[in-house]
Amino acid sequence: MLGQGNGRSNGKIILIGEHSAVYDKPAIVLPFSDTQIYVNVRQASKNSLTSRYYIGYLTDVPNEMQGIKQLTYKLQAYLHTPNFHLDINSTVPVARGMGSSAAVAIAITRAFFSWKEEYLDQQTLLFFANYAEKIAHGNPSGMDAAAASSKEPIFFEHKQFTTFPMNIDAYLLVADTGVLGQTRAAVKSVSQRLQTFHKETSAIIQDLGLLTEQAKEAIIANQPESLGEVMNQAQTNLKTLTVSNQLLDDFIQFSLDNGALGAKLTGGGRGGCFLALAKTKIQAEQLAQKLEERGIKETWIQGLGVYQYA
Repeated sequence: MLGQGNGRSNGKIILIGEHSAVYDKPAIVLPFSDTQIYVNVRQASKNSLTSRYYIGYLTDVPNEMQGIKQLTYKLQAYLHTPNFHLDINSTVPVARGMGSSAAVAIAITRAFFSWKEEYLDQQTLLFFANYAEKIAHGNPSGMDAAAASSKEPIFFEHKQFTTFPMNIDAYLLVADTGVLGQTRAAVKSVSQRLQTFHKETSAIIQDLGLLTEQAKEAIIANQPESLGEVMNQAQTNLKTLTVSNQLLDDFIQFSLDNGALGAKLTGGGRGGCFLALAKTKIQAEQLAQKLEERGIKETWIQGLGVYQYA
């Protein structure tokens, strides 16, 4: 009998470039180590699953978990494993723009290869993760899977990605509004706006691409104030594209009024999470407390000067 296999991955945060990346502009994506997926797989009499959303046989999983179901069947066939039981533990919130489905797929794939003691290269890992993502989302960019499997920031452009070092003495506060993001509706809205107001919308998308390049330069040159200003300009553009909403606008303005160097939504928008850049950890913690007092559901703080992973 086989022993057991373990796999893990992390969530992701889009620092800048959401929505414009749909139109082949660059984006910067950060692997977010404060949110994690842990997966354990072991032999069982029948394929089954334990997770926070479903406990039972794999054949009976709800429709929204079809990606997990088909991925595990594919891994079972590829690695010639016996029947299994899968345990999934996650601290990545769902529908908040943190790439939860891709992170789960990465962790599951790592667990299966660990179980069979097979070597897993990056190309194979991303192949299986993107297979699951296609089932879950139809036509994923690959951005989430790349970030969930990486230990460095990613510069994503034209469905290709390169890593670069995080070299900025600042802290990123991620705040969850507690409201589900509306990615599909927001993406559709931008598409319709591009048809109706083509010249203006094209210019905004172009500018978001340029701001992403500037953000990368600010990170490499260790210029947190410049990065904050770039984030503010990006948020102004996203607001014009109507992918922000009053809730996000109010919290973002509150963050700026309370010392943030910059603040913007992250992910699809119209809910979900937003980012605030702080110069010091103490300032980030103070802002987090104030935001939670105003109704923010949860906050995370990640140092950017020394990128650490558990």
